[in-house]
Amino acid sequence: MDTQALLAPDAGSPLGRSRARVLDLLRAAGGQLGVRDVADRIGSHPNTARFHLDGLVEAGLATREPQPRAAPGRPSMAYRAAGAGPSGERRYRMLAEMLTSLIAGVMPEPGEAAAAAGREWGAYLTERPLPYQRPGASDAVDRLAAILAELGFAPRTAAEGGHYRLSLHQCPFREVAQHHQDVVCSLHLGLMQGALAQMQAPVTADRLDPFVEPSLCIAHLTARQEPGSREQPGNPVSA
Repeated sequence: MDTQALLAPDAGSPLGRSRARVLDLLRAAGGQLGVRDVADRIGSHPNTARFHLDGLVEAGLATREPQPRAAPGRPSMAYRAAGAGPSGERRYRMLAEMLTSLIAGVMPEPGEAAAAAGREWGAYLTERPLPYQRPGASDAVDRLAAILAELGFAPRTAAEGGHYRLSLHQCPFREVAQHHQDVVCSLHLGLMQGALAQMQAPVTADRLDPFVEPSLCIAHLTARQEPGSREQPGNPVSA
């Protein structure tokens, strides 16, 4: 099942600000760019750059080609803007509607299926730390907020005791979520859970309250006190 369309940010344009910027880079380059080239130019993690590049390929706005290797191993990919232009942008939201309708109508447990897909994508978008670099609770929440900001959620975080509240002021797929709330919101919660798990963070994403206001969803996270941890959770953080 292709979950990429469900995760792609909208953020004011059919592609979203970040993905539109990647497309602009490809068009300006006039040739091929690698994942790391794009990541360096937009100031993001290579996994995030690859996510946007592959989304552009799926939308028909870019092409992907393997690069020759002098040694055995998996070839790296290079991307270039497709010559057809942005004709695929107009169908992006329609594709999301179609996929969420499929999940809601076919899957016996659509919410859990969407959450599982979200957890996979959350892990994919997050760099796994070395054992001695595992983040504390506050740092992990900040990193999660940065990932969500890149996807277009406009997050703000606050903490009280060992509990964190992550206010999402912009849902990239608000219109789709209004019709398929269980699928889209479960996907977004799963994405947060997958990202935190990939960080090996002492934090769990417990629930997501959708549309507490017309443009506000709130995720609730809880810090786990691990043996030997000196961090005192509860200092306010913001993103």
